[in-house]
Amino acid sequence: MLLKSIDFTNIEYLKSGNARQQLAYKELNVLKIFQILSRYTPILSGTIPIGIDIPESDLDIICHCTDHEMFKLEIIKHFSHQKDFELKRITINGILSTVVRFKTDHFEFEIFAQNIPSEKQHAFKHMLKEHEILTSMGESFRNQVIQLKLKGIKTEPAFAQLLNLSGNPYTELLEYDL
Repeated sequence: MLLKSIDFTNIEYLKSGNARQQLAYKELNVLKIFQILSRYTPILSGTIPIGIDIPESDLDIICHCTDHEMFKLEIIKHFSHQKDFELKRITINGILSTVVRFKTDHFEFEIFAQNIPSEKQHAFKHMLKEHEILTSMGESFRNQVIQLKLKGIKTEPAFAQLLNLSGNPYTELLEYDL
């Protein structure tokens, strides 16, 4: 399924997506994750929204967080009972980040929070660029990306390989012009 212009900041698009996207929509609503985290401008990013996920792909939710301690308390209150719950703080490129992981019966979740607006975080910008490329290149390209991912290659390096990009695949992909 080729996705058209989509507002990825609102998960409603998942309702009319593929079976996995529809299941993700239901799961996100059962957990009320977007309502609970609404003050943090959550956005679902990664491979599931753009239909290049593989069986072990997780649901990645990025958030804008100015107070990591408050965010931590809220996460613990609502999600610490989930299977394999883990919360840690790390610094990425000099930016304090909170990373939360847990599992449900259908998905593994990763919630990622930084003091950067969600729409400006790398995960969201990468997903938008990948969506643009997938829309332009078609189903054959999409299937090639999925095949590389099934072989263990991460998403951005898979795109870079197929597009013959050299250098850092994470920065090169963002600079790629169709």
